Amino acid sequence: MPIVNFPFFKTSPNHPNRPILFVKIVNPQTGLLIDTTGMIDTGADACAVPAYFAKYLGYDLKSGIRKGVNTGNGATNAYSHICRLEVYNTNSVFNGNPEIIYTTSEVQIDFMERLPVVLLGVSDFLGQFFLGVDYPSQLFSVRSP
Repeated sequence: MPIVNFPFFKTSPNHPNRPILFVKIVNPQTGLLIDTTGMIDTGADACAVPAYFAKYLGYDLKSGIRKGVNTGNGATNAYSHICRLEVYNTNSVFNGNPEIIYTTSEVQIDFMERLPVVLLGVSDFLGQFFLGVDYPSQLFSVRSP
């Protein structure tokens, strides 16, 4: 995935700029999808999305594989469902012609209660790439090794 020196973005006015990718989350069984942003999170073992995404993707949240997880917000429940992540070229999103530059295989994604943002974690995503982060310049790169 050739993402080189992309700027950090704000996820909300009250938060600092962060390394964000524009992603599509797809239920491979139904084709239902959500276009959203995902925050690169090297502290997240797995990819996770807000629990309410389940209904938009056609999942019954609690029919997924249930597990307890500990987060910065405390202990919560996660329900895993099979999804596919597609990553947009950031520049193409802004020029009005979105282009997918990377697609995962079908992977288990954790749908988490009380999670406000999509987290792009290590297993099934970041662990496949070289990640470079330049905090002083607020730039990041994600490339195939």
